[in-house]
Amino acid sequence: MSVFQPNVILKDVTRIDQAFLRANGLKGLILDVDNTLTLHNSQMLRADVQAWISAMKESDIRLIIVSNNYPERVAPFAKNLGLDFVAPGYKPLTIGFSKAQKALGLPVQEIGVVGDQIYTDIVGGNLKGMFTVLVCPMLEETGVTFKVRRTLETIHIRAYYRKRALLKPYQSKWEMKQK
Repeated sequence: MSVFQPNVILKDVTRIDQAFLRANGLKGLILDVDNTLTLHNSQMLRADVQAWISAMKESDIRLIIVSNNYPERVAPFAKNLGLDFVAPGYKPLTIGFSKAQKALGLPVQEIGVVGDQIYTDIVGGNLKGMFTVLVCPMLEETGVTFKVRRTLETIHIRAYYRKRALLKPYQSKWEMKQK
């Protein structure tokens, strides 16, 4: 499998449930913040995401945040959720993922990485040998670098769906019906 290919693409984090975790042998999740759990640079959490985090914690799923953002941005967000964090995570390098793995106390095979960017979250998780979940970004960014990155990511997303014979040639990257 290519380092650019996630194991799974889902609409958002709330699609990850106990059955999904069991089926994939996962006991812990490394979570991205911006555009995965909340909007970029926001401290607010959607109610369904808050409920999902609570349910994961109640089910003894170990959670930790790894973000490329500054600790000053990530610390209050993580504290409000009662989660540990690694920031900056230096994704896609494996430094942050290694720190998170140590904090979770789990082997790499039991850890999933959840994020909205292929070139940071997915590549880094795959390099570390973890199960990777790409989620649709909560909001499309307007910056030039994000637009270029998202355009390039489309190549890998289309390849993911083609490999699974799920994508018709004319469908856009997020048009697939999600679980």
